Amino acid sequence: MQPNNAQITVQGKTIELPIRKGTIGPDIIDIASLYKKTGTFTYDPGFTSTASCESRITYIDGNQGILLYCGYPIDDLAEHGDFLETCYLLLFGSLPNRANKKEFDHLVQQHHMVDEQFSRFFQGFRRDSHPMAVMVACLGAMSAFYHDSIDITDPQQRNIASIRLIAKIPTLAAMAYKYSISQPFIYPLNTLHYTENFLRMCFAVPCETYSINPIIARAIDRIFILHADHEQNASTSTVRLAGSSGANPFACIAAGVACLWGPAHGGANEACLKMLEEIGSVQRIPEFINRAKNKKDPFRLMGFGHRVYKNYDPRAKIMQKTCHEVLKELDLKDDPLLKIAVELEDIALHDEYFIEKKLYPNVDFYSGITLKALGFPTSMFTVLFALARSVGWVAQWKEMIEDPAQKIGRPRQLYTGPSKRNYIQIQKRP
Repeated sequence: MQPNNAQITVQGKTIELPIRKGTIGPDIIDIASLYKKTGTFTYDPGFTSTASCESRITYIDGNQGILLYCGYPIDDLAEHGDFLETCYLLLFGSLPNRANKKEFDHLVQQHHMVDEQFSRFFQGFRRDSHPMAVMVACLGAMSAFYHDSIDITDPQQRNIASIRLIAKIPTLAAMAYKYSISQPFIYPLNTLHYTENFLRMCFAVPCETYSINPIIARAIDRIFILHADHEQNASTSTVRLAGSSGANPFACIAAGVACLWGPAHGGANEACLKMLEEIGSVQRIPEFINRAKNKKDPFRLMGFGHRVYKNYDPRAKIMQKTCHEVLKELDLKDDPLLKIAVELEDIALHDEYFIEKKLYPNVDFYSGITLKALGFPTSMFTVLFALARSVGWVAQWKEMIEDPAQKIGRPRQLYTGPSKRNYIQIQKRP
């Protein structure tokens, strides 16, 4: 056997499969030739033991609580950089110098505006439509409005589409919010920073001057950085799978938004706030803690623990600090839901059951509290997640398109239905 190969025996036939090594992380067994050599597939529900692609963008070590964007620790980026710097990093693989950063920021700023017909497009939705439903529709519609950048074989069009997505999604997200509360749309202002611009489009009104609170703007910027990418999660895999068919980038990102909407994925921080509302008061916390510890009780504490991170979520450490900065700045210590959240946080960090099970507060717990404090309704939480993750989706899509080894996705299955049956005329069926 070759030193970098693995052996597998199927029905008495032994074959060798290459073992591939990444820069860091576990080795993988390349099973691409398994079916050809043995006539069998692997079975891996949820693909939890399957690498679907090769990527240079994001690395996660869930056991150690590590998250790297192109090699840079997430806490360094969130503490010292800004969201557009992170966008540049994910798209191009390195941090920009001053000239690159200035040019990139300016390029994104020049694309914040959306086609004016979008304002009429919104009028087709009910006012009480969920903002994520609106975002799925708007992202899909972008391919109709910006059809001059949907040729995925043209590198220049790919870059233009990437910039348009990063720049216009916050505008569309703010429009979705304004539409839901029957307020007029606020146009972007190119002199403002990315997150400042987004906050203004969400909360300004034409009859008053809107002033930017730097602590609030910085909090939103950090939320965007922390959610910018997270390796091959469900929504990113959806974007890649859609993109593998040759679909245009706007359609692919719309598919990612639709997947992110699920409560087990991007809807987790929204579910966390709904849980706080269910608890209702600090006095009822012990009751719900006991229910959470009871395996027979269907109740689950949302915002604690993580499927990937078996240690502390590295994003949660930064989000915890940011959350408390916002609560202090806005002086919201008397808000009943936030009181419940703060008490739950204290219990989770000190209760032996939570410590033993490693059920630490995760990024969804703190981001949900923060967004609630900033005045966003829970229906907008996943929209903000989609806004932040859009750069990761774009970077992953772009990487896949430019990978010469990429091919259309086609997962296999284990068929357990009926074998071949003869058709019976309807009049002869019992």
